Amino acid sequence: MAHKKGQSSSVNGRDSQGQRRGVKLFAGQPARAGCIIVRQVGEKFRAGKNAGRGKDFTIFALKDGIVRFTHSRDKVTVHVVPA
Repeated sequence: MAHKKGQSSSVNGRDSQGQRRGVKLFAGQPARAGCIIVRQVGEKFRAGKNAGRGKDFTIFALKDGIVRFTHSRDKVTVHVVPA
């Protein structure tokens, strides 16, 4: 019998929170200025008209309006159409 606990029990004894990434507002939904539309890693979605991109690739609305997605080749562009 071992007199000390094995290494693995203390090394594996923690887990991290999820980062809640993904699309927050879908096509046709209203967005207010500053509202987050997509949280992502890398540039899977591009910022289009009236949408801005943060340092961590977060896409957010620059003006109040309706969210629209357009597809071109391998990228999806996010627009905010003023209402």
